[in-house]
Amino acid sequence: GTNLASVPSVIVLDELINQTLLAQSAVQNGFIVDDVMLQSKIASLETQLGGSQALENWITNHDYSSEDFEQALKRAIGAAWMRDQIIAAVPETADQVHVRQILLPSMGLADEVYASLQTGANFTDLATLYDPAAGGDLGWFPRGYLDELAIEEAAFALQPEQYSQVIETEIGYHILYLVERNENRSLQPDARKVLQVNALQEWMNEHRNQSELQILLP
Repeated sequence: GTNLASVPSVIVLDELINQTLLAQSAVQNGFIVDDVMLQSKIASLETQLGGSQALENWITNHDYSSEDFEQALKRAIGAAWMRDQIIAAVPETADQVHVRQILLPSMGLADEVYASLQTGANFTDLATLYDPAAGGDLGWFPRGYLDELAIEEAAFALQPEQYSQVIETEIGYHILYLVERNENRSLQPDARKVLQVNALQEWMNEHRNQSELQILLP
Protein backbone atom coordinates (compact mmCIF):
# COMPACT_ATOMS: atom_id res chain seq x y z
CA GLY A 1 0.00 0.00 0.00
CA THR A 2 0.92 3.67 -0.15
CA ASN A 3 2.65 5.25 2.81
CA LEU A 4 0.38 8.25 3.31
CA ALA A 5 3.08 10.17 5.15
CA SER A 6 5.08 10.41 1.94
CA VAL A 7 2.19 11.63 -0.21
CA PRO A 8 1.52 15.38 -0.45
CA SER A 9 -1.53 16.27 1.64
CA VAL A 10 -3.32 17.80 -1.36
CA ILE A 11 -3.32 14.41 -3.10
CA VAL A 12 -4.59 12.68 0.03
CA LEU A 13 -7.37 15.27 0.39
CA ASP A 14 -8.22 14.91 -3.30
CA GLU A 15 -8.50 11.13 -2.97
CA LEU A 16 -10.58 11.55 0.20
CA ILE A 17 -12.98 13.89 -1.61
CA ASN A 18 -13.31 11.43 -4.51
CA GLN A 19 -13.84 8.53 -2.15
CA THR A 20 -16.41 10.42 -0.10
CA LEU A 21 -18.39 11.44 -3.18
CA LEU A 22 -18.35 7.87 -4.51
CA ALA A 23 -19.36 6.45 -1.12
CA GLN A 24 -22.22 8.97 -0.78
CA SER A 25 -23.49 7.99 -4.22
CA ALA A 26 -23.26 4.31 -3.33
CA VAL A 27 -25.64 4.94 -0.41
CA GLN A 28 -27.97 6.99 -2.65
CA ASN A 29 -27.99 4.02 -5.05
CA GLY A 30 -29.05 1.69 -2.26
CA PHE A 31 -25.69 0.08 -1.47
CA ILE A 32 -25.31 -0.35 2.29
CA VAL A 33 -22.11 -1.65 3.85
CA ASP A 34 -23.26 -4.23 6.40
CA ASP A 35 -21.25 -5.92 9.18
CA VAL A 36 -20.55 -8.99 7.08
CA MET A 37 -18.83 -6.87 4.42
CA LEU A 38 -16.97 -4.88 7.04
CA GLN A 39 -15.70 -7.99 8.87
CA SER A 40 -14.70 -9.58 5.57
CA LYS A 41 -12.70 -6.46 4.64
CA ILE A 42 -11.05 -6.39 8.09
CA ALA A 43 -10.16 -10.08 7.74
CA SER A 44 -8.54 -9.52 4.34
CA LEU A 45 -6.55 -6.56 5.73
CA GLU A 46 -5.36 -8.73 8.62
CA THR A 47 -4.20 -11.36 6.12
CA GLN A 48 -2.35 -8.73 4.08
CA LEU A 49 -0.63 -7.24 7.12
CA GLY A 50 0.09 -10.56 8.86
CA GLY A 51 -2.47 -10.95 11.66
CA SER A 52 -4.89 -9.06 13.87
CA GLN A 53 -2.13 -7.61 16.06
CA ALA A 54 -0.39 -6.18 13.00
CA LEU A 55 -3.63 -4.51 11.93
CA GLU A 56 -4.17 -3.08 15.42
CA ASN A 57 -0.62 -1.69 15.37
CA TRP A 58 -1.26 -0.14 11.97
CA ILE A 59 -4.47 1.52 13.23
CA THR A 60 -2.68 2.89 16.29
CA ASN A 61 0.31 4.12 14.25
CA HIS A 62 -1.99 6.04 11.93
CA ASP A 63 -3.85 7.73 14.80
CA TYR A 64 -7.22 6.17 13.99
CA SER A 65 -9.75 5.43 16.68
CA SER A 66 -11.39 2.06 15.96
CA GLU A 67 -14.61 3.95 15.15
CA ASP A 68 -12.85 6.26 12.64
CA PHE A 69 -11.14 3.26 11.13
CA GLU A 70 -14.45 1.46 10.60
CA GLN A 71 -15.92 4.62 9.04
CA ALA A 72 -12.94 4.89 6.70
CA LEU A 73 -13.33 1.23 5.72
CA LYS A 74 -17.04 1.63 5.07
CA ARG A 75 -16.29 4.64 2.91
CA ALA A 76 -13.64 2.69 0.98
CA ILE A 77 -15.99 -0.28 0.40
CA GLY A 78 -18.82 1.99 -0.75
CA ALA A 79 -16.49 3.96 -3.02
CA ALA A 80 -15.11 0.77 -4.61
CA TRP A 81 -18.65 -0.48 -5.28
CA MET A 82 -19.68 2.83 -6.89
CA ARG A 83 -16.50 2.96 -8.96
CA ASP A 84 -17.32 -0.53 -10.26
CA GLN A 85 -20.84 0.60 -11.21
CA ILE A 86 -19.54 3.58 -13.20
CA ILE A 87 -16.92 1.44 -14.96
CA ALA A 88 -19.37 -1.37 -15.73
CA ALA A 89 -21.78 1.12 -17.33
CA VAL A 90 -19.33 1.78 -20.18
CA PRO A 91 -20.74 -0.22 -23.12
CA GLU A 92 -18.96 -3.18 -24.73
CA THR A 93 -19.41 -1.66 -28.19
CA ALA A 94 -19.01 1.83 -29.66
CA ASP A 95 -19.06 3.85 -32.85
CA GLN A 96 -15.53 3.30 -34.20
CA VAL A 97 -13.43 4.30 -37.19
CA HIS A 98 -10.62 2.41 -38.92
CA VAL A 99 -8.06 4.96 -40.10
CA ARG A 100 -4.80 5.15 -42.01
CA GLN A 101 -2.57 8.17 -41.83
CA ILE A 102 0.39 9.72 -43.61
CA LEU A 103 2.50 11.51 -40.97
CA LEU A 104 5.02 14.03 -42.28
CA PRO A 105 7.66 16.18 -40.57
CA SER A 106 7.04 19.45 -42.44
CA MET A 107 4.16 21.48 -43.84
CA GLY A 108 5.95 21.75 -47.18
CA LEU A 109 6.16 17.99 -47.59
CA ALA A 110 2.58 17.55 -46.34
CA ASP A 111 1.36 20.03 -48.97
CA GLU A 112 3.23 18.10 -51.68
CA VAL A 113 1.71 14.79 -50.61
CA TYR A 114 -1.74 16.37 -50.37
CA ALA A 115 -1.34 17.75 -53.91
CA SER A 116 -0.37 14.32 -55.25
CA LEU A 117 -3.46 12.79 -53.57
CA GLN A 118 -5.56 15.41 -55.33
CA THR A 119 -4.10 14.41 -58.67
CA GLY A 120 -5.13 10.81 -58.05
CA ALA A 121 -2.24 9.16 -56.16
CA ASN A 122 -3.24 6.08 -54.14
CA PHE A 123 -3.41 6.81 -50.41
CA THR A 124 -2.27 3.35 -49.27
CA ASP A 125 0.74 3.43 -51.60
CA LEU A 126 1.81 6.81 -50.22
CA ALA A 127 1.14 5.73 -46.62
CA THR A 128 3.34 2.66 -47.16
CA LEU A 129 6.07 4.82 -48.70
CA TYR A 130 6.28 6.95 -45.54
CA ASP A 131 5.61 4.08 -43.09
CA PRO A 132 6.84 0.81 -44.69
CA ALA A 133 6.23 -1.27 -41.54
CA ALA A 134 2.57 -0.48 -40.82
CA GLY A 135 1.41 1.41 -43.90
CA GLY A 136 0.14 4.19 -41.64
CA ASP A 137 -2.55 1.91 -40.20
CA LEU A 138 -3.93 3.35 -36.93
CA GLY A 139 -6.42 0.48 -36.57
CA TRP A 140 -9.89 0.94 -35.06
CA PHE A 141 -10.65 3.46 -32.31
CA PRO A 142 -13.71 5.06 -30.65
CA ARG A 143 -14.22 8.69 -29.65
CA GLY A 144 -12.33 9.52 -26.46
CA TYR A 145 -9.49 7.07 -27.12
CA LEU A 146 -6.87 9.29 -28.77
CA ASP A 147 -4.99 11.98 -26.84
CA GLU A 148 -5.12 14.22 -29.91
CA LEU A 149 -8.64 15.63 -30.28
CA ALA A 150 -7.94 17.19 -33.70
CA ILE A 151 -7.15 13.76 -35.16
CA GLU A 152 -10.28 12.23 -33.63
CA GLU A 153 -12.53 15.01 -34.90
CA ALA A 154 -11.10 14.83 -38.42
CA ALA A 155 -11.37 11.02 -38.52
CA PHE A 156 -15.02 10.98 -37.44
CA ALA A 157 -15.89 13.72 -39.95
CA LEU A 158 -14.69 11.63 -42.94
CA GLN A 159 -16.74 9.40 -45.22
CA PRO A 160 -15.29 5.95 -46.07
CA GLU A 161 -12.48 6.10 -48.67
CA GLN A 162 -12.16 9.85 -48.17
CA TYR A 163 -8.98 11.62 -47.02
CA SER A 164 -8.66 14.69 -44.80
CA GLN A 165 -6.98 18.07 -45.11
CA VAL A 166 -3.51 18.37 -43.53
CA ILE A 167 -3.84 18.42 -39.72
CA GLU A 168 -1.03 19.86 -37.61
CA THR A 169 -0.26 18.38 -34.16
CA GLU A 170 2.75 18.44 -31.84
CA ILE A 171 4.26 15.42 -33.57
CA GLY A 172 3.90 16.57 -37.18
CA TYR A 173 1.51 16.96 -40.11
CA HIS A 174 -1.11 14.28 -40.65
CA ILE A 175 -3.34 13.35 -43.57
CA LEU A 176 -5.99 10.81 -42.57
CA TYR A 177 -7.92 8.31 -44.64
CA LEU A 178 -11.08 6.59 -43.43
CA VAL A 179 -10.89 2.91 -44.38
CA GLU A 180 -14.26 2.01 -42.80
CA ARG A 181 -16.60 2.90 -39.96
CA ASN A 182 -18.75 0.70 -37.74
CA GLU A 183 -21.25 2.33 -35.37
CA ASN A 184 -21.54 -0.75 -33.16
CA ARG A 185 -18.13 -2.42 -33.08
CA SER A 186 -16.83 -4.35 -30.04
CA LEU A 187 -14.27 -2.36 -28.06
CA GLN A 188 -10.77 -3.76 -27.67
CA PRO A 189 -9.90 -4.21 -23.95
CA ASP A 190 -7.38 -1.34 -23.95
CA ALA A 191 -9.86 1.03 -25.62
CA ARG A 192 -12.62 0.08 -23.18
CA LYS A 193 -10.22 0.69 -20.29
CA VAL A 194 -9.45 4.20 -21.57
CA LEU A 195 -13.19 4.92 -21.91
CA GLN A 196 -13.76 3.61 -18.36
CA VAL A 197 -11.08 5.94 -16.96
CA ASN A 198 -12.70 8.80 -18.91
CA ALA A 199 -16.15 7.89 -17.55
CA LEU A 200 -14.84 7.89 -13.98
CA GLN A 201 -13.14 11.25 -14.51
CA GLU A 202 -16.30 12.76 -16.01
CA TRP A 203 -18.35 11.44 -13.12
CA MET A 204 -15.93 13.05 -10.64
CA ASN A 205 -15.96 16.37 -12.48
CA GLU A 206 -19.75 16.44 -12.46
CA HIS A 207 -20.04 15.64 -8.75
CA ARG A 208 -17.28 17.83 -7.39
CA ASN A 209 -19.07 21.03 -6.57
CA GLN A 210 -18.90 22.91 -3.29
CA SER A 211 -22.31 21.91 -2.01
CA GLU A 212 -21.28 18.26 -1.89
CA LEU A 213 -17.88 18.99 -0.34
CA GLN A 214 -19.13 20.64 2.85
CA ILE A 215 -19.01 17.20 4.50
CA LEU A 216 -15.22 17.57 4.70
CA LEU A 217 -15.07 21.08 6.04
CA PRO A 218 -14.85 21.53 9.80
